[in-house]
Amino acid sequence: MPAITIRPERLLADLHRLRAFGAYRTGVHRPTYAPDDMAARRWLVTRMQEAGLCARMDGIGNIIGENAAARRRLLVGSHSDTQNYAGWLDGAMGVIYGLEIARAFVEAGTPGGAGVDAAVFADEEAHFASFLGSRSAIGMLGEDEIDHARNMTTGQPLRDALDAAGLAYAARTILDPTRYAGYLEAHIEQGGDLEARGLRLGVVTSIVGIDQYRITFTGSRNHAGTTPMAIRRDAGAALVRFAHEIDERFRRCAAERTVWTIGDIKVFPGQVSIIPDKAEMLLQVRDADAGVLRTFRAQIEALVGEMAASGPCPASLEVIAESPPHLMADSLQAALREAAARIAPGAWQDMPSGAGHDAQILARVMPAGMLFVPSIGGVSHHVDEDTAEEDIVLGCEVLAAACGHILETGGEAA
Repeated sequence: MPAITIRPERLLADLHRLRAFGAYRTGVHRPTYAPDDMAARRWLVTRMQEAGLCARMDGIGNIIGENAAARRRLLVGSHSDTQNYAGWLDGAMGVIYGLEIARAFVEAGTPGGAGVDAAVFADEEAHFASFLGSRSAIGMLGEDEIDHARNMTTGQPLRDALDAAGLAYAARTILDPTRYAGYLEAHIEQGGDLEARGLRLGVVTSIVGIDQYRITFTGSRNHAGTTPMAIRRDAGAALVRFAHEIDERFRRCAAERTVWTIGDIKVFPGQVSIIPDKAEMLLQVRDADAGVLRTFRAQIEALVGEMAASGPCPASLEVIAESPPHLMADSLQAALREAAARIAPGAWQDMPSGAGHDAQILARVMPAGMLFVPSIGGVSHHVDEDTAEEDIVLGCEVLAAACGHILETGGEAA
């Protein structure tokens, strides 16, 4: 197979054009199904079609740009939605890598029947539900979940958002795993390890598992000025005690890369002169080891049980999302390592991902792999998120080379 050559100027121009949809300060605000998000998706469909791919958007907002001439195929992509008022590369870079590499295979004449399909998934950032698009693409999203999902910020029902976006009557596409030798996704690191080590690439070995919980505390509403402390049932105070205790317990059983976050706290009715009768918190735990996640869940369940037994404010636990850890496919890791060692010798490392990605969903039905490039200052999910252009280009060159190697050595589609 001849070398697959990307065009850096075109790659960067497309990436900066995508950045213009929802531009906010030095970052982007492009929440799923908002007008800027839909405009970006329509532009991506057009760019894929201009590249010679058969591209369409489905009923959940996913886009697959197919190389119809290929017999051996890889799927390459990411997501185009963003966190609110956040960075310009998270997801977007991997989307444009998929477009550029698929286009390069077409320009090379789909050598030996080998090609790349470009993928754009919807709502990886969970404005409505975690990994909404990639779960839909592998048949893991039911109509009942769509019926009940709402925007986590505005409360808008997902059905209404799809209708407003013009997607309500479009069919959802389910990928055929036998079509592909695997799925590859490139991403900014979203951390500072590569930069700290003076490296330019990371071959991802595993993607972290993520468990999310809602813990609710029930008390008794009363006047804050006239109710003695000894008889209060203050749900807010119970939440604070729980948060402190769970943090202490977690620190005793955490692994090297375990992290946990209390991302939202609410008290009801939320008035300083009223003792709250309800309080709730959202807790997220991440680790690449499923055993560690099970240990942490046991700690949470134990403390909830203790509070229910001792009072005065019992707690209840709801598991609102769980995504198990996933190892990346050995064969795809090997191809990425070979390409990195050849193109950027001494400038790469193996590393786990501490963030979730669509690749962990696709890994349920086909081999999956990931490549990281550095995040300047380790910044992500913020308008200051950035990566040096030479690192962006290098990452695409290495990913394209890995695609060529994988398709040259195997991957015959059914």
